[in-house]
Amino acid sequence: MPLLARERDTIAAIATPVGPGGIGIVKISGRKALSILKTVFEPKNRRLKDFASHRMYYGWIRDQETGESIDECMAVYMKAPNTYTREDVVELQSHSGTAVLRRVLELVLSHGARLAEPGEFTKRAFLNGRIDLHQAEAVMDLINAQTERERAIAFKGLIQGVHPSFSAIRTSLLDLLAHIEVAIDFPDEDVDILEQGHMEERLKRDVIAPLEDLILSYAKGRVLREGAVVVFAGMPNVGKSSIFNALLGMNRVIVSPVPGTTR
Repeated sequence: MPLLARERDTIAAIATPVGPGGIGIVKISGRKALSILKTVFEPKNRRLKDFASHRMYYGWIRDQETGESIDECMAVYMKAPNTYTREDVVELQSHSGTAVLRRVLELVLSHGARLAEPGEFTKRAFLNGRIDLHQAEAVMDLINAQTERERAIAFKGLIQGVHPSFSAIRTSLLDLLAHIEVAIDFPDEDVDILEQGHMEERLKRDVIAPLEDLILSYAKGRVLREGAVVVFAGMPNVGKSSIFNALLGMNRVIVSPVPGTTR
């Protein structure tokens, strides 16, 4: 299927970790989201004709072909563009569990949705202008955050979007480009548009230096995301294992008066 055609598909996936739990969510995004909701969900209020946007409804997930009730469910319809993907979005919130969620998803897929690829909801948010590339990466960092520091940095990136330094660098480059174009288009003007050394100085100060700072900051960000490899080196029985255990706050490594026990 052509790539652009796939971007117009209605997609669905299990949006919560699969396993025993109170709530499990199957998420649908795309043009057919509302019609699929009306097909697979039976609200308790049987007189309900239209679903209001961003409102929860109680009812049941039913297979219309067999009449089987799969689970009780809370359903919410979110009308575009006020959604994460800027498409129509539906969430079916049933009980969590492998069998329940798989059955709900299979029912949704049988009525016109296709299984979403990994990260495709965020991909659509990016393609539809809901978030920029920096925010898309921040979503993954936030999901994978293991510490409070990682979470705070990722959340800042999600809210802030493109780093302010990038905008400043872009503005400086556009300004320099404008000066160069004026100098090319009006070479006979009396005003010395390209003063000796001025362009080079601005390029170093406003573009190269900020880019170098951003490159240097990558190492710190990588340590926060991935951790650092640290080596304890020294002669036998000088306290390497004791230091390691003290840092962890638990006896992870054997400590013994016999030389070489942790080699």
